[in-house]
Order: sequence, then structure tokens, then C-alpha cells
Amino acid sequence: MTRFTPAELEAARDRLVPDVIADGLSVLFCGINPGLMTAATGHHFARPGNRFWPVLHLSGFTPRLFKPSEQAELLSYGLGITNVVARATSRADELTSEEYREGGRILGAKVERLRPTWLAVVGVTAYRAAFDDRKAVIGPQERTIGSSRVWVLPNPSGLNAHWTATTMAEEFGRLREAANK
Repeated sequence: MTRFTPAELEAARDRLVPDVIADGLSVLFCGINPGLMTAATGHHFARPGNRFWPVLHLSGFTPRLFKPSEQAELLSYGLGITNVVARATSRADELTSEEYREGGRILGAKVERLRPTWLAVVGVTAYRAAFDDRKAVIGPQERTIGSSRVWVLPNPSGLNAHWTATTMAEEFGRLREAANK
């Protein structure tokens, strides 16, 4: 793993992380926003304590554990990655409610254009803020965006201690089963 100095990580705040997207994906995973490590590397969920990649594998979405640098390979499995908010921060609590709302509008337009079968937002708090749905819980939502169904998943950040990799993988697995029907 590449080591970055604090100054290099701070400079990454201004970098945009490209989406891993294509038309008609089975599942478009949507993070909250890029962390500084993600912005520095250009690879989604790149912070060493983030459990996205292990959980994706444990849940059966991928046949092996991918590294963040292999993110483009997700497309061959009908999977993609985007974010609610494009701005990189060291913590999601640095985002404003307006950034979440604007991110929700941009995400909605992206989903309508790309038409994934499922939009999977990783983080119930981010979903609630972006889509003004204070009662949302983990799992499938009633809301659709165009023809796309919506599923809210637990946030795989290492800061989310309420969920273990095993319990997250179970929830991701429920989505995988729904996406394969």
C-alpha cells in the first residue's frame, strides 16, 4: 500500500474520484463521499479499515477479494461505484445538508440515465439526508428512481462498529440474491 504524507492527503481534497459506471448495471453501489485516501489513490473505498471490498467478496458479489486498484473489474460482474457527494473529506460528518441534498439530485439524474437494476446506497444516514427520507432503514426501499430499485446497506467504514463484516455480508448477500432474481 502506498503511504501518503498528511500534506499529500490534504491536497487530495481537491481531486475528483471517477465513477466506475456503465449503462444497465445490476447494482450501482453508492458511497457517501470519497475519503482522503480514496481521493489520493483514485480508487473507491481505499482506506485500509474500510470493509467494502471484503464484504463484497464475503457476500458473493465477487469470486475473490478485490483490491481497490482493481475496481474497474467490477463492471464485468455488472457492478459499479459512485458517491452521493463528490467532495473528498476526512470524515463524512464534514458534509453539509445542502451537499447531501444536491448530491441526491445529481445521483437521481445519474441513476435515471444509467438505469441500474438496483441502486445500493451504503449508509442509511447518507440516504436519509440525500433523499429526505428520515424513516429509511437498512434494506430495500419503497422508492424507485426511474426503473431502478433502491436498497440501503450498512456503511462499510471501519468507524461503523454496529455492523461486523459478517453481518454486513449477510445484508449485502440479501441484495445480491434480489439482484439475481
